Amino acid sequence: MEFSDNKAIYLQIIEYVHENILAGKWHADERVPSVRDLAVELQVNPNTVMRAYDQLQAGEILYNKRGIGLHVSADAMTLITAKNREIFLNRELPAFFRKMDLLQISPEEIMRLHKLRSED
Repeated sequence: MEFSDNKAIYLQIIEYVHENILAGKWHADERVPSVRDLAVELQVNPNTVMRAYDQLQAGEILYNKRGIGLHVSADAMTLITAKNREIFLNRELPAFFRKMDLLQISPEEIMRLHKLRSED
């Protein structure tokens, strides 16, 4: 994983976990990699992974099975989707529409490009 300089690494790890759940790589009630394993995989400090995992537990995306490790919660997919939809609709989409206006890109052009892309 390549990390961006414009966002804290633990936040990018949270996004990585979200993406793995949304992509169906990690399923409900499935054990996630240990702090050490994920730190080695991502080449980061284990404390950084621990911070991300703590946030994910606080957000009820992960839960701890004592003595076994962290697991994906049954509601993880729903919670992640709802949060990401809210961020997209309230932050990213308005910026996208502003950029469309500045570049004089029509909604029809976007739809045409979307259709072409979805055919691939």
